[in-house]
Amino acid sequence: MTPAAFEKHSGRETARKWKNNVWVMLNGEKVPLLKTSLLKYYNQASKSANGSHRSHNGRVFHRDEFVRCSRCNKERRFRLRTKEECRIYHDALADVNWKCADMPYDRITCDDDEERASRRVYKGCSRSPTCRGCTSCVCFGCEICRFSDCGCQTCIDFTRNAKT
Repeated sequence: MTPAAFEKHSGRETARKWKNNVWVMLNGEKVPLLKTSLLKYYNQASKSANGSHRSHNGRVFHRDEFVRCSRCNKERRFRLRTKEECRIYHDALADVNWKCADMPYDRITCDDDEERASRRVYKGCSRSPTCRGCTSCVCFGCEICRFSDCGCQTCIDFTRNAKT
């Protein structure tokens, strides 16, 4: 039974915590799946099979993020729906001197107004519009947001670990 099928089958409020509701016998003792090393293999298999974060429509999902301009100190939104958009955000985040004018799409200048705070809370999470970060929308590394040609430590570690 797949984890998604288990969530539907269990009908519990804790369906998202399915790893605690599946028990395995380890040395004659009943242990939650979460506390075993078996989950490591499931996570690796599911990531390579279908990406690390997928929305309900089956596409890989990353929430919108913001970068602050070094010149005007305004925060600018970056949509992270494609590998190209993720790379643009990744490079902007790494550049301490990033400016509004460096944004390749949405020709924005420092003279343009900053997005309102009430609008900025909507980051595009599929579970909750005003999510502050959950396991469905926050990605800690996948093939879309990590790059083998990048020299940052995060990308180096990800590509090194992905190969093994």
